Amino acid sequence: MTDTILQMRDITKTFPGVKALENVSLDVRRGEIHAICGENGAGKSTLMKVLSGVYPHGTYDGQILLDGQEVSFSRINDSEEKGIVIIHQELALVPHLSVAENMYLGNERRGTLGLIDWHQTNADAAELMRRVGLREQPVTQIGHLGVGKQQLVEIAKALSKDVRLLILDEPTAALNDRDSEHLLGLLRQLNEQGVTCIMISHKLNEIAEIADRTTIIRDGHTVETLDMSDPASTQDRIIRGMVGRDLEHRYPERTPQIGEELFRVEGWTVDHPTQSGRRIVEDASLTVRAGEVVGIAGLMGAGRTELAMSIFGRTWGRYVSGKTYLRGEEVRMRSVSDAIEAGVAYATEDRKRYGLNLIDDVRHNTTAAALSRISRAGWVNGLEELKVANQYREDLNTRTPSVLTPVGKLSGGNQQKVVLAKWLMTEPEVLILDEPTRGIDVGAKFEIYTIINRMVGEGKGVLVISSELPELLGVCDRIYTLASGRITGELPTQEATQERLMALMTMEKETAR
Repeated sequence: MTDTILQMRDITKTFPGVKALENVSLDVRRGEIHAICGENGAGKSTLMKVLSGVYPHGTYDGQILLDGQEVSFSRINDSEEKGIVIIHQELALVPHLSVAENMYLGNERRGTLGLIDWHQTNADAAELMRRVGLREQPVTQIGHLGVGKQQLVEIAKALSKDVRLLILDEPTAALNDRDSEHLLGLLRQLNEQGVTCIMISHKLNEIAEIADRTTIIRDGHTVETLDMSDPASTQDRIIRGMVGRDLEHRYPERTPQIGEELFRVEGWTVDHPTQSGRRIVEDASLTVRAGEVVGIAGLMGAGRTELAMSIFGRTWGRYVSGKTYLRGEEVRMRSVSDAIEAGVAYATEDRKRYGLNLIDDVRHNTTAAALSRISRAGWVNGLEELKVANQYREDLNTRTPSVLTPVGKLSGGNQQKVVLAKWLMTEPEVLILDEPTRGIDVGAKFEIYTIINRMVGEGKGVLVISSELPELLGVCDRIYTLASGRITGELPTQEATQERLMALMTMEKETAR
């Protein structure tokens, strides 16, 4: 039997006005973990959608061979019948159904008279959940699980389909370090059990840790496939292949020019919006000076996003107490419009749900938060709107055929640039960035760091929330740590290390008080 389970030969896929893939080839060996790397928009996800039948046979050129035999898939069910299962970055789970119901949706366990056998369904689900290390009950509602556990449900669902080739698109993008490590360990176990894996990821450290081989795609073309056991297959070489140039530094150089205090939060306290008496943020105080990048580090559940959203127009939780000051003057931000008027902007961690209107175009998304700047007597100046949107497209190097392109068609990194353009157009004094580089590639990250540097170079202040400690250490001047909703420490970056930050981030609640 051939050593190669999958061959994709000269795959070309064209969308109106865009050639997403051109003569891309990929070989995957049986029993390996094969990583695919590339910048956002390089064509990685498109290639996997061709393989899985999301883009059916006939809509692309080229060949797909499975076990040496040519195959053609007209829908996802066709590829799943052959043991190919794809888990997309945006999880395809129904939040109001149970774990077992989600796992067997469309593949129901039926008993007599064609009725669903719920006892067998729950029993089979429990066994698969045990295999992936999920200790919930099969009847638990999906909406009650965190993102990490939902990923495990997706993998268990794939196992229910007798998966031979498992494709994971950015499986750890939304996970904390602990959940990511558990997921990678599970992939190793599945690999040992004979499941071949293809993993798309921007986290080069994870690729170096788990992948047997790595294929690099750039601008819709195959660059090369690296054997990760080769000492020459370094992260720097992967980056060079992805972006077409050397990145001598992951973070652009900046000489801080820090001025007077620009923004201050004092004694900020917020309760859960629906659970009476549950305090999420307690007595949090922080400052941001002009020309300064300040970081907030904390584990998932520490209250980072809740702190940011509650400050920005009280868009989360029940405000209890606290004051905010801009240039020494108290500002009351009771709504988003109050915050924008005061000079504060917030780019959410969930750009697809809260940051963008995916079915609208780049132009309208860019101007959505600052329509008053291009309006007269309540009427939007359409020509001015086009001019402004195109200007931000050029300034931020947003890769899109046109500002009239729907945002949902852009890659993650370019969507993030549209989010930044939207808030930069409000001309904020303080910009709060919540996970600004989540799910985007190393080249796009560098560009976003450059935008941050440009802002603080103009005397603005930037507050960065990130789960990646190297990122905070690379871009920030000072870093606050948050645990159990309370500020537990503040370190200048020169004195901070990942170990010191983690020690402060994991302080028990009693100690944090």
